[in-house]
Amino acid sequence: MTTLVKTLTQLNLSRNQIKDIGAHYLSIGLQLNQTLTILDLSHNQIGDTGISELSVGLKSNKILTTLDLSANKIKDEGARFLSIMLQSNKTLTTLNLSENDIKNKGATNLSTALQLNQTLLSLNLSNNRIGDQGGRHLCNALKSNQVKL
Repeated sequence: MTTLVKTLTQLNLSRNQIKDIGAHYLSIGLQLNQTLTILDLSHNQIGDTGISELSVGLKSNKILTTLDLSANKIKDEGARFLSIMLQSNKTLTTLNLSENDIKNKGATNLSTALQLNQTLLSLNLSNNRIGDQGGRHLCNALKSNQVKL
C-alpha cells in the first residue's frame, strides 16, 4: 500500500457518494500528497461546504494539475472558495466546473481569480446558470489574463 501511495498519479472517484464529508478527508490527503496530478471528483454531490474544505488542500498542494468537479452541487459560495484557492495555487492547469449551479456572483468571483492566476489554461463553466453580468465579468477577466498559451 505504501508503494501505491508514493506512485499514484491519477485518481478517478467519479460517480461515488463523496459528498462534503468525503471532501474534507480528501483535502487532508491533498495537503500531504506528492504524486497525484489528476483528480476526478465529478458526480459526487459535493456542495459549497465540501468545496471550502477541498480548497484548503488545493491551496497547499504543489502537484495537482487537473481537477474535475463537474456535476456536483457547487453554487456561488463554492465558486468563491475556488476563486480564493486559484489566486494562490501555482500548479492547476485544468479545472472542470461544468454542470453545477454557479450563477453571476460565482462567475464574478472566478473572474477575479482569472486575472491573478498564472497557470490555469482550461476552465469549463458550461451548463451552469451564469447570466449576462457574470459573462461580462469573465470576458473582462480574459482581457487581462496573462497566461501564455
